[in-house]
Amino acid sequence: MPESVAQAFAACTKTTMTAAQLQDFLVTRLIRSAGGSARRWRIALGPIQVHDLATHAHCNWSVRPSGGVHENCEIEQLLDSVRLDHPIVTAG
Repeated sequence: MPESVAQAFAACTKTTMTAAQLQDFLVTRLIRSAGGSARRWRIALGPIQVHDLATHAHCNWSVRPSGGVHENCEIEQLLDSVRLDHPIVTAG
């Protein structure tokens, strides 16, 4: 039954992105809001980890920021808003 709930939820989202598209989107938003280079933000952000919808029906992706205190703060603030608009991503 969790799959049907996750599928219904995914159908309601605005757009479904791939993990790579989401990472590009996050990096672009970080550059616009905080400055810096794409390379710097990709390193601080790290890879997008995609989880199984059966166990993560509300939001199936996560990141583990590895930047400095300021960078991680910028990343976490952005993630709070982006998760609301793009809670479900596909691998890739």
